[in-house]
Amino acid sequence: MATDPIEALLAQLGPDADHRDAERLFGDAGWQPCGAGDWAKALRSPEGETVVRISPFDPTGPYTAELYRDAAATGQVPRLFAHRRLAGGGDLQIMEWLREADEADAVAFHALIADGASEVATLVDSIRRIHARAQAELPWCGPLDENPSNVMRGGDGRLVLTDPYYADGPTLYETAASDPDAVAASIPAEERRFMTEIPLACSGPWADDSRAEMKRGLDAADARRAAQG
Repeated sequence: MATDPIEALLAQLGPDADHRDAERLFGDAGWQPCGAGDWAKALRSPEGETVVRISPFDPTGPYTAELYRDAAATGQVPRLFAHRRLAGGGDLQIMEWLREADEADAVAFHALIADGASEVATLVDSIRRIHARAQAELPWCGPLDENPSNVMRGGDGRLVLTDPYYADGPTLYETAASDPDAVAASIPAEERRFMTEIPLACSGPWADDSRAEMKRGLDAADARRAAQG
């Protein structure tokens, strides 16, 4: 039996692999950079049919992957081929290649979801159920993201919803800067090791000295927690 190429590629990522290791592996395999947002970078497969989304730090990644699986039968979410958490709080998702949707179509699709329209009822049930759990379990989990850019089209032309869940970045990072002990108490150190390495391709740039200062503050907060037992 032929080995699935995606499984074969992921098998080369060790249990301690982080986002840098993942980017290097896929790049060496011929996947090409095709986009970046505030939280992740994307690389497209050599044949062009799949894309890998790699984030250094993404607490909501598992909930998004669960939504893609839970609502797969609707055809209104991307086809997810693999999901893996990365060391340090990163996230990796391999899914079908998507293209931009017309903004008017995206806004209309979001309106259907907000209204709980019958044609998206199953999708809405999955979105709300998983989001409620994310908000209960994740510090700084934001509301549903209604950005039109989060509605795209699959290769077959259907509209799909992407990345509806997100961490409230401005509040989280402001708290990390002003009260690092609060962040240290809420998010385990291993799950935010690369918190200061998200791309910020849309809302950046983020000065290196500011990143370093935040990291020093969080490291000091972790040390205080360790000293307190």
